[in-house]
Amino acid sequence: MAPPSALDPAIADRLRRDPAGLVAAVVQQYGSGEVLMLAWMNDEALHRTLTTGRATYWSRSRQEYWVKGATSGNVQHVRSVALDCDGDALLVTVDQTGPACHTGTRTCFTGRELPVTAPGQDQPS
Repeated sequence: MAPPSALDPAIADRLRRDPAGLVAAVVQQYGSGEVLMLAWMNDEALHRTLTTGRATYWSRSRQEYWVKGATSGNVQHVRSVALDCDGDALLVTVDQTGPACHTGTRTCFTGRELPVTAPGQDQPS
């Protein structure tokens, strides 16, 4: 169980967390809409993000909070945060400084496209 957070109870009540107490955070570049990365937040990470303006996440591998750019300098200045209709995902809109991915690419998806071979894939829907 996560320790108590200072997150506004009205916001906390709207979240649908996974069994680990986390909510997916899709991170998007302000203005262009480019999807930069996916990370995870618990109540405290969301609280820190909303109150500091710096994107703060929960590292599932290290089991600790991390502020994007604290060590790399590739910071994310938060412009907005929205909760999806089910309450199980967040859209974090940021001004990204430098690459978003820890590998040094602009996004965590750059150069990692998978082939789509479904029939009619070139047909507009």
